[in-house]
Amino acid sequence: MNSPLGSLTCAALAAIALSGCGEAGPDEGSDTVEVPVNEAAAPADGADTVAAAEDIGATPMAERTATIGLLNKRNNVSRDLELRPGEVFEDGPVIVRLAACERTAPYEFPSETGAFVQVDVLERGQDQHRRVFSGWLFKENPSLNVVEHPVYDVWVKDCAMSFPGDE
Repeated sequence: MNSPLGSLTCAALAAIALSGCGEAGPDEGSDTVEVPVNEAAAPADGADTVAAAEDIGATPMAERTATIGLLNKRNNVSRDLELRPGEVFEDGPVIVRLAACERTAPYEFPSETGAFVQVDVLERGQDQHRRVFSGWLFKENPSLNVVEHPVYDVWVKDCAMSFPGDE
């Protein structure tokens, strides 16, 4: 059972346990913590993963194609969108943007396919689109991240890219 008091107690115990680790520096009373930085590390915005995939000979991000499913629940119309990263699809009140798509190499298990998607919807009576979803969607685990909207459903079907040795 998770209670707010239990979470607070666990956090306090973890902080106390960690405070005994390591040596005290010259600023013992300081609330800031210095974290060693690896100068060879890439930015934390996900560019390191993309660069690593491109370094091993995978398809560059700009040349990948994602197939995104879009369902309008009002009229039961479903369509497949084929987008490259950076492309935008607009159909009436819905806008779907693809920022990136990725899949694991054929020799990696479990195989996963994902896409970073943003969905904007123009609701009735409004004059501007509102962002209803921004994040990664995964084909093999669609319940991990869900586009929660009463009219539109969006999901990943594929990310077309290749790796060295693919036929």
